[in-house]
Amino acid sequence: MQLVKFIDLGLIDYKQAWDYQEKLFNEIVSAKIANRNLPLNAQSVTNNYLIFCEHPHVYTLGKSGDEQHLLVNETQLKQEQATYYKINRGGDITYHGPGQLVGYPILDLDNFFTDIHKYLRFLEEIVIRTLLQYGLKAGRSVGETGVWLDADQPLKARKICAMGVRASRWVTMHGFALNVNTDLNYFNNIIPCGIPGKAVTSLEIELGLRVNQEEVKQKVKHHFADLFNCELI
Repeated sequence: MQLVKFIDLGLIDYKQAWDYQEKLFNEIVSAKIANRNLPLNAQSVTNNYLIFCEHPHVYTLGKSGDEQHLLVNETQLKQEQATYYKINRGGDITYHGPGQLVGYPILDLDNFFTDIHKYLRFLEEIVIRTLLQYGLKAGRSVGETGVWLDADQPLKARKICAMGVRASRWVTMHGFALNVNTDLNYFNNIIPCGIPGKAVTSLEIELGLRVNQEEVKQKVKHHFADLFNCELI
């Protein structure tokens, strides 16, 4: 069973968390490169991490995203007390803010399985199982990464969890953002994930009450450990 170091950064500036991810990511990649020149019995074990955090209001645009999907200018961003970053994950534009559970798994997939499609489906499944514990039947939308409610009903479909990852040499970074008690008004400033006409939602909206964020974290951690057959330490 693989060991995964769990780190809860709490509320942290987006760029600060991104830099921290990059540091851990680069350490793992460097170790893998060094291992290639060593005999098996001398190779070092690569680390795995699961980071949880929240961010102050921020919009991030993936490397394949369209800047036109940010619907406000620099002045309006300041009025909203929000920042904006172009980043090196897949996917389009999304919002992060207080009341949202952001998860950044930094894993060496050589320790698990080398299949990015399976990895993304596992991240979705973690959230789907978590939501089911709250009585919400969530699922996937064909061709659209993330977790949705009523995905098969175009007029009712709403996204509750966005995902975007980066992987190099089978090492992952970035991850998922689950709306728990999120202020959804901030999504009005973007075309979420570049998908026009689709709504967003949160656990708070769906349940009609404020949700214990720590409880959600514990459920997500449990399903993460179960699906990846790992121990969080």
